[in-house]
Amino acid sequence: MNQILIIEDDRGLGQGLCQALKTSDRKVIVCADLKSAREQISCQMPDVILLDLNLPDGNGLGLLKELRGKSRKPPVILLTANDTEEDVVNGLESGADDYITKPFSLAVLRARVNTQLRKAEDREKTGNLITGPYFFNFAAQKFCVKGIPVELSKNEQKLLRLLLENKGRIMERAVLVDRIWTDGAEYVDENALSVTIKRLRDKLNAQNYIRTVYGIGYEWVNNDE
Repeated sequence: MNQILIIEDDRGLGQGLCQALKTSDRKVIVCADLKSAREQISCQMPDVILLDLNLPDGNGLGLLKELRGKSRKPPVILLTANDTEEDVVNGLESGADDYITKPFSLAVLRARVNTQLRKAEDREKTGNLITGPYFFNFAAQKFCVKGIPVELSKNEQKLLRLLLENKGRIMERAVLVDRIWTDGAEYVDENALSVTIKRLRDKLNAQNYIRTVYGIGYEWVNNDE
């Protein structure tokens, strides 16, 4: 199921966009400020982000630049009343995938969101990630260390993907457990995450990449940058 994140402080507009974009196979979440948007992104990276620039706690371009520093870069469509040529150029050069000025047609917005989702899915099918000594292709389930293939379990793949999607950000243990073990089990052994982390580190020889933040969680460190 695709997830769309709308970051818009006009609650009426946000809810209207939610209704316009929501489908049976598409989840839409609305955040009214940057703080709640960052919290949502830390829990799950959306497939497409609709981002207003003028928000109560800052300018959306700051968040856009943060997103462009991540290993997984979701498409971002800017929704704003700033409609000068300079505004549009600045938004696109900051990394936006599209720029829509208010007011806008919902039909046009839906078409542009669908276009970005299709592009993201195409990249996902063919995209390779190379970082440091590693080559990863999650779609093909191909993982290599210095050119040598490594087999990863489903949970190890989920864990690796979460760490890479949030590269440079500490992922709390509770968030990782909730995201990895999503089979509805009422109880997950508290050592399950620690064991999975150890196995992933050992298989990838990633002791210098997967950092333990004691009492909090884990982080994929940007050693290759």
